[in-house]
Amino acid sequence: METFGGLLDGFALALSPVNLFWAFLGVTLGTAIGILPGIGPALTVALLLPVTFHLDPTSAFIMFAGIYYGAMYGSSTTSILLNTPGESGSIITAIEGNLMARKGRGAPALATAAIGSFIAGTIATLALSFLAPVIVKFALRFGPAEYFALMILAFTTVSAVLGASILRGMASLFLGLALGLVGIDLQTGQARFTLGFPQLLDGIDIVVVAVGLFAVGEALYIASRRDLATEEIVPVRGSIWMTATEWARSWKPWLRGTVIGFPLGAMPAGGTEIPTFLSYLVERRLSRHPEEFGKGAIEGVAGPEAANNAAVAGVLVPLLTLGLPTSATAAILLAAFQQYGLQPGPLLFQNEGNLVWSLIASLYIGNLMLLVLNLPLVGLWVRLLSIPRPLLYAGILVFATLGTYSVNGSAFDLVLLYIIGAAGFLMRRFGIPVAPCVIGLILGPLAEQHFRRALSISQGDPTVFFSSPLSATLLALAALALLGPMILRRRAAAAGGGR
Repeated sequence: METFGGLLDGFALALSPVNLFWAFLGVTLGTAIGILPGIGPALTVALLLPVTFHLDPTSAFIMFAGIYYGAMYGSSTTSILLNTPGESGSIITAIEGNLMARKGRGAPALATAAIGSFIAGTIATLALSFLAPVIVKFALRFGPAEYFALMILAFTTVSAVLGASILRGMASLFLGLALGLVGIDLQTGQARFTLGFPQLLDGIDIVVVAVGLFAVGEALYIASRRDLATEEIVPVRGSIWMTATEWARSWKPWLRGTVIGFPLGAMPAGGTEIPTFLSYLVERRLSRHPEEFGKGAIEGVAGPEAANNAAVAGVLVPLLTLGLPTSATAAILLAAFQQYGLQPGPLLFQNEGNLVWSLIASLYIGNLMLLVLNLPLVGLWVRLLSIPRPLLYAGILVFATLGTYSVNGSAFDLVLLYIIGAAGFLMRRFGIPVAPCVIGLILGPLAEQHFRRALSISQGDPTVFFSSPLSATLLALAALALLGPMILRRRAAAAGGGR
């Protein structure tokens, strides 16, 4: 009953004219940036952090959620018509979707992607609504030791999953942890690593870091590449509506994709890439038309697109209930919470219940808006692909600069922005993921506080982190996430060498 009451209150807030406007703006922006290759929801939300600094938190997060959901819808358009995924979660969609488009079946491919996304997003949001309060009740038993162990789990899983190698992921994480140490130590009141700059006494602003790494770093990296030629866009031909046969071949993949996507998205090592890949494999195995796979099978679009959108709702479960980000966009949303002085976790539902439930309610509304926006207006969205890339990324740089300066009116922030942006460019150049750096900056100071608080309570006894079954389990999972891939790689190398 608490869930129903919370949802009703959430809908009352989310359906207000102001919040409906922000939801519509969010899904529209999300669809646009999902269609434009190379611009994802993480970059867009990072870019909007300075602009939304003075906006009401509820309205801001309704817009951010719309951007996240909308990007998943929009990226399928680019995958199908351009064979260039706008988001990593739509890589699998491009396999069958682009082949369908080249055979003149681009319209039903776009339709099954949009309808599947709507169905999966709605079911997954229902699961989020009822699962989140259960996790919150469990997480309220966390003490300092358990919170520290949870953050160690966040560090290791995200660093292992979001990078090409664990070493590079951990390097990014430690850079973020180092940046998080800058400023005044809350326990002793001493200044740390400020290099004599009084502007750093309050620490490095998370907005500057997020915009620098994601927006400026990405723009500089794209500018350094020479392959900015416009790709061939396959035109949409025929009716946008699906035939009865296409409906019959799509509805089961939609449901199976939802079942695969939501729980995997909610896992610490989830994200959207793994569930979409698994959904494709499942549909290929179960299809009555396996000969069509690799030639344009509609099941290969329906299943992965449903898994993609269900995983987005799944990602929000650990973020809202435990403060655990499992994707790059979740890391930026965590930064957005930090910007408003909020900490995702079980206490968020108690202290900011209206914000959380209106955010969840807006996901239902945004899903419906996206279905209306994407099906009839696909021809309009495709025109965005004709924007020259140099102009697009130059505009991002200008917007990032003006937005960052507007937060504090500080020239020092601009210098810091471009220093961090240059670091972001180098990280991309050498394949180092940027999301662990943001997570280290946000969660590092919190992990330090919980670590010191736990030791203070136990009078300096380090076994406090292992005496609690929950804390010990979380630390064991962290060790498994860190060492497991290395052990598996060594076994695979040994097996390969023995042949």
